[in-house]
Amino acid sequence: MEYQTVVKTFRDLSPDELYKILRLRNEVFVVEQQCSYQDADNKDQHCNHLMLLKNGILVAYARLVPAGLSFSEVSIGRVLTASEVRGTGAGKILMQLAIEKCHELFGEVAIRIGAQTYAKDFYAALGFKETGITYLEDDIPHMEMVIDPN
Repeated sequence: MEYQTVVKTFRDLSPDELYKILRLRNEVFVVEQQCSYQDADNKDQHCNHLMLLKNGILVAYARLVPAGLSFSEVSIGRVLTASEVRGTGAGKILMQLAIEKCHELFGEVAIRIGAQTYAKDFYAALGFKETGITYLEDDIPHMEMVIDPN
């Protein structure tokens, strides 16, 4: 399966791209996961946005967050795949690209994520290690995980 990769700053996103990102984030996090939360958290404006497109349609997304905004380290957040591409490897491709793009943008630094606990094996297979910090976010169990290139 072939994907087009697009990475843009918030200011470089077209209104149509921003709408598609927000729509997919709401579809996955609010509707599918039945999680009522404030998605517009004033972080998007400071982040880079990684979009995976299939035939011009947004099918996967991750937010590349500079250090000091979510965690003291660089982080990757709002990771999602559209239901139609789950199980195809799109999530793995997305995360590999997200790690690569974080290192291009921010240098060869550690990356911390707040992972939903059900996905810990997925992130561990990409090199992320558990930190022992677990918490509830919007009533969903999460754990902090870190990948360190050094």
